[in-house]
Amino acid sequence: MNDPARTPSTDEIARAAKALAAGELVILPTETVYGLGCDAGNPRAVAAVFAAKGRPRFNPMIAHVTGLEAALKIAALGPRAIKLAEAFWPGPLTLVARVTDTSAVCDLARAGLDTVAVRAPDHPLAQAVLAAFGRPVAAPSANRSGRPSPTAFADAMEETGAFAGAALDGGPCRVGLESTVVGDLGGELVLLRPGGVSREEIEAVAGPLAAGAGDAARSPGRLARHYAPEAPLTLNAPGPSPGRAFLGFGPGVATGPLTWNLSPTGDLAEAAANLFGFLRAADRSGAPGIDVAPVPDRGLGEAINDRLRRAAGHVG
Repeated sequence: MNDPARTPSTDEIARAAKALAAGELVILPTETVYGLGCDAGNPRAVAAVFAAKGRPRFNPMIAHVTGLEAALKIAALGPRAIKLAEAFWPGPLTLVARVTDTSAVCDLARAGLDTVAVRAPDHPLAQAVLAAFGRPVAAPSANRSGRPSPTAFADAMEETGAFAGAALDGGPCRVGLESTVVGDLGGELVLLRPGGVSREEIEAVAGPLAAGAGDAARSPGRLARHYAPEAPLTLNAPGPSPGRAFLGFGPGVATGPLTWNLSPTGDLAEAAANLFGFLRAADRSGAPGIDVAPVPDRGLGEAINDRLRRAAGHVG
């Protein structure tokens, strides 16, 4: 869990729950990234999130709930998906399954699909707001569409704070990378988006994942260019170049005005937590481009490289 010193106040929770009930938007911290939340069953509120983010309406949103009991009220999760929820919730795992309550998560939040994406976040503020509100909260990342996701309260406010009726500061996001999305579709489990829980961890609990590229549209975060800074991104750079920003990885990378090291020790969890914050810092430097060192494509590295490829526009 996050820093226990950041205990949510009763007033904060009440204000956020009241704003959600009134159809307003709320900046909400989670362990992955900050979200821009709304009542998932209120089409007008969901439309306001799409407008605030400039988000394409074919991109479904994740419905956030307190836990498995609440998830089973809106999604037809099978036995293997339930095992994953029991193992990783609350935490950075989203499950996609057939929707069973279309009033709790409206058609617009699901992008017209017959499935719903659902997860239980691992942050005390998010959990307290969800419990107080009592209904699913649709909460995509609180950035403008296509931009790096905010992992700090100030970045969330800079991106979409002007549209929020309430905003909760939960400190820096512990995971710093969006949730893994697994589809429970047609009797098989499919990895739809890599994220904060690795493929290896998922398969250790639920067995092998099936190939399912055709189901990718059921997951958020699958745009060809996504998570992108303003400056163009070059991947697999061997080292810093004069005048350009550089994101290194591992020992031997000296930091400086235009150089950041995702993890000096080569820790993929540390790199994931730093990724979006360092992309934003590099973008703010004013450099004409950002070069990124290779990151191993194992464990959380699969999710890091997915975000980097999309930030560079290399994924279709």
